[in-house]
Amino acid sequence: MTADQPFETGQAAEQTNEQALSLSQALLLPRIVIENTRPAIDGGQFAVKAVTGQSLTVDSKVFADGHDKLAVVLRWRALGSSQWHSSAMKDLGNDSWQGQFSVSEVGRHVFTIEAWIDLFATYRYELEKKYAAGVPIGLELEEGRRHLVQSAEKSEETLRRQLMHLHDEFQGLDQDGKVALLLQKDTAALMSLADPRAYLSKSHEFPVEVERERAQFASWYELFPRSITDDPARHGTFNDVHSRLPMIRDMGFDVLYFPPIHPIGRKHRKGRNNSLEAGPEDPGSPYAIGSADGGHEAIHPQLGSREDFRNLVAAAAEHGLEIALDFAIQCSQDHPWLVEHPGWFSWRPDGTIRYAENPPKKYQDIVNVDFYAADAIPGLWLALRDVVVGWVEEGVKIFRVDNPHTKPLPFWQWLIEDVRREHPDVMFLAEAFTKPAMMARLGKVGYSQSYTYFTWRNTKAELTEYFTQLNQPPWSDCYRPNFFVNTPDINPFFLHDSGRAGFLIRAALATMGSGLWGMYSGFELCEAAPIPGKEEYLDSEKYEIRPRDYTQPGNIIAEIAQLNRIRRQNPALQTHLGLAFFQCWNDNILYFGKRTADRRNYILIAVSLDPHNVQEAHFELPLWELGLDDSAATQGEDLMTGHRWTWYGKTQWMRIDPGYQPFGIWRISAAL
Repeated sequence: MTADQPFETGQAAEQTNEQALSLSQALLLPRIVIENTRPAIDGGQFAVKAVTGQSLTVDSKVFADGHDKLAVVLRWRALGSSQWHSSAMKDLGNDSWQGQFSVSEVGRHVFTIEAWIDLFATYRYELEKKYAAGVPIGLELEEGRRHLVQSAEKSEETLRRQLMHLHDEFQGLDQDGKVALLLQKDTAALMSLADPRAYLSKSHEFPVEVERERAQFASWYELFPRSITDDPARHGTFNDVHSRLPMIRDMGFDVLYFPPIHPIGRKHRKGRNNSLEAGPEDPGSPYAIGSADGGHEAIHPQLGSREDFRNLVAAAAEHGLEIALDFAIQCSQDHPWLVEHPGWFSWRPDGTIRYAENPPKKYQDIVNVDFYAADAIPGLWLALRDVVVGWVEEGVKIFRVDNPHTKPLPFWQWLIEDVRREHPDVMFLAEAFTKPAMMARLGKVGYSQSYTYFTWRNTKAELTEYFTQLNQPPWSDCYRPNFFVNTPDINPFFLHDSGRAGFLIRAALATMGSGLWGMYSGFELCEAAPIPGKEEYLDSEKYEIRPRDYTQPGNIIAEIAQLNRIRRQNPALQTHLGLAFFQCWNDNILYFGKRTADRRNYILIAVSLDPHNVQEAHFELPLWELGLDDSAATQGEDLMTGHRWTWYGKTQWMRIDPGYQPFGIWRISAAL
């Protein structure tokens, strides 16, 4: 074994728990320890999430026996590429090292840490101490000369000449001059290039999934194309949706999401308000996918043609909007697959097929595929992959996936990776309202973002706990929360009787709390009529065509547009990360900050959680985070109104009137 033999930390010679460690195995163990590397998900089993241009901070514990100086380098590359990029990691003390890197290419990347004993840095450290102490250093200077000679002998032409020149210069100097030459930065830089990298150790390669910025920062707007009509008896079309694009754009949205646009089954079709009997004109639920007109690859005839859809995708792009489609893996009982591929389903003893249920809810118009049926592998898996790829080829790069937690995790891990291999800019949103472990796992297997528990977090304690959790590992590494304020299935209790102020409160929490948020059309009109006692909409649009007057009095369109404008203008608001809570002495006011790592963009948000009453409180400005003392002056700016003022000192007072605006959004900076 030579001094420059590389080791792979954590990959020693194989041994079982019943075997004693042999000398030959011990000699293969790394001398330098690289451990507790972050970010890493389950030890590197899954990819950490990042977006293009994002600076990813890597931390690790790196140490070795003795007092030798270490060189620690962070290296990264695109998966499949042989070209590595490198940067030195910073010694933070106590064996902690930190480095940063960013990439501009979408796709899978890996990073690793390399460490070795830096022989010349160790020598320089010892020489400097002895020289400062005034002890004899004649032998140390001879060792330094030999370092120069040996490094030159092992170097290529240009570096060899540079090192020999240093050696020749060294020979003609007195003791002080020799010490100065050996300690100067230029000498260290040249010797670093010639470093033999003694006892080189490498960490595992940790995967990173780099996606486009919209995976982390986007505003979603959901609508049913069939409801873009002025007459509930006339089915809306893709061509009708063109009329809505300017207003959706002007509200500041950049993703326009459609529920399923595929043919809707007739058998067991649902009627209004989810009734079991549909009238002859009831359009049915778009989630009952499939009819004689086709399945998941087809378009519902009443929406228009494929060419109409392509035109809409292009028109939306011209308005800065990207179309997202629903990927719902379920079938009506008229779906062509039931006849063409009966082996993809589970049949009951009487020859019927079990329909979908979520007791007490029943979905007689829907049946589910069986991913592990004998005839379903690999045909069903490949067919579903081909459905996604088919829509990608039509210009769709974002998919909202219905109930992914009820489908096998191995399927998602394979499908998402397989699709991204050829189309790395495709993104997936998980519509999963289930247990935390499953929601996190969906993020790990590849989902770009996910619906959340946000809809059911209303009190200061609940919101503080949840926002904090999302900002800490493991959630911060594997999970991007999309704060939808409502959905066609969820009409939150909070909105039922909170009026216009309640809608503004939830909009402010969503837009300021995460870089990702969404709303289902009607929210901007403060629609809240529920089925009594349930978090469901009365006259649900899932089962009928619902025209709307988007200019009706009492709407919050202007406020939503300003909230989205504030998000675009402030980088601190373009992610759910970088959030911290500060002191505010009122449990009805949620007060927090969002800031960039360099603190150049610092936003303070105060949201009253009471839509009915005025709330007042004293609160603290986080002057310590700006490097200011408790009596410093700071500049404040109300980002909703543009009003500016100067704060003096740390403790301030606020008054929030829900009849005016139930929140405050302030940009803070040191006073000039």
